[in-house]
Amino acid sequence: MKLRTSLSALAMVASCSVAGQAAAADAAPVGNVQNARDKISMCIGCHGIPGYKASFPELYHVPMIAGQNAKYIEAALHEYKKGARSHPTMDAIAGSLSDQDIADLAAYYSNLK
Repeated sequence: MKLRTSLSALAMVASCSVAGQAAAADAAPVGNVQNARDKISMCIGCHGIPGYKASFPELYHVPMIAGQNAKYIEAALHEYKKGARSHPTMDAIAGSLSDQDIADLAAYYSNLK
């Protein structure tokens, strides 16, 4: 009887542990401003120039992203990555980013003014 109770308790603990690991794996990454400093070079050439207009594929005003809401930046980058939004340059850049990269860049730019 004690063995059965012990095995039941052990099985319960093991199942909770596995469920906890799965939940942790599904958790969104937390952005790190310091880590983003090594990743911004691909963004700053367009998004860091006040009044910048790009001419590919057509002439358009490039939005400034400094101070933008982090969740908005994350959502936009994920949409470019998945093809829900489309721009040749942004498609290529977002497609090269990991979820952690996206979280880091969003944290960085949302903290700028």
